Amino acid sequence: MPYPRHLLNEGEQISLDLRPHWWFFSRHILTGIPLFIALIAATQIESDTLSKVALWPLGIIAIVWAGWLFVKFLEWTRTHFIVTTDRVIFRTGVIARHGVEIPHERINNINFNQKIFERMIGAGDLEIESAGKDGVSTFENVRHPDGVQQEISNDFVWIFAGGTPPNAFLKKIGVGFGARDVTLEASKEAKQADAERKQLAHAAAPN
Repeated sequence: MPYPRHLLNEGEQISLDLRPHWWFFSRHILTGIPLFIALIAATQIESDTLSKVALWPLGIIAIVWAGWLFVKFLEWTRTHFIVTTDRVIFRTGVIARHGVEIPHERINNINFNQKIFERMIGAGDLEIESAGKDGVSTFENVRHPDGVQQEISNDFVWIFAGGTPPNAFLKKIGVGFGARDVTLEASKEAKQADAERKQLAHAAAPN
């Protein structure tokens, strides 16, 4: 489910709309491995009585774990990391919601952290230092944080200077634009406006 467009400001355009990397589920899935091994071991017990005694509590734990994993999946679907032409937006939560908004003009520094394995799978953490009471905001399990760092830094530059948006990078990390590619449209509009300004300046120049 993409980020609702009615929550954007007038004239604001989305450059990136990302959900967390699949590594978000790693710790939740890994906790189920010992449970899975225990269930297999319980089925191998020769005594029917002991097998039933072991399987009942393990079965209950497995149901609770599956429910917990489902809740985390819902949380993943309801988590958005958005980069627009005006700000960085983060929204997460299923029932209780949490959000962060950082205008571009308040961003002082952007850092990313990736371990060796995270570099291999294209995941990592992003830290945004801003002028505000929160100081540094950390976002975990960001897809290709190095590319996102560059996109945040350059976002308003290529929109207003008539540059070409990094569509190859956006397609690589699976960003969809729906029926309209607003980034490409914005770039074309900026180039057209720049061409019109040059024509007016040339027409106004004395012969």
